[in-house]
Amino acid sequence: MDETKPKQQLDREFSDLYRAHLRDVYSYSYYRVGNHHDAEDLTEQTFLQAYRHFERAQRESDGRPLRPWLIRIAHNLAANYYRDRARKPQSPLDDSSDFLATMHTTESLVEGREELRSVLEAVNKLSDDRREALIMRFALGMDNREIARSLGRTDGATKVLLHRAIRQLEQIIKEDEAGQK
Repeated sequence: MDETKPKQQLDREFSDLYRAHLRDVYSYSYYRVGNHHDAEDLTEQTFLQAYRHFERAQRESDGRPLRPWLIRIAHNLAANYYRDRARKPQSPLDDSSDFLATMHTTESLVEGREELRSVLEAVNKLSDDRREALIMRFALGMDNREIARSLGRTDGATKVLLHRAIRQLEQIIKEDEAGQK
């Protein structure tokens, strides 16, 4: 009977973690793979893997939030996704406008859709680590410490990575705009 109670406790705590971070894990996965179906699959795989290692993660976290741990799992699964599908041509922005339209129905979004598409295309031109850092910072609202933990970097290295990513993104957008004129 004593073994049942800890398992029930762990299951309750994992359910709380799931409810608290489902949206973040899905959003991260969506920004990485660019379509709903694969993002849902990656989200499911992330939480299945997290469940298997939840008790150990709780022990090793020393009370720190587990969101960076979950995003790191999603990050690794997304990397596997790309490695497995490297030979299949994909266009990750195909359904982004549908996703945005269902999330936001304001006129301002419709007017800004083309600008958003160009920014997302520019983000996809960044190196993996820079793209990851920007997604975590701006799509998920993670702070530098959480990003550092997710990427296995120091806080200082993460700050530099974000700064360089933003500067490179600005440069890519300027070059793309100049090329369209």
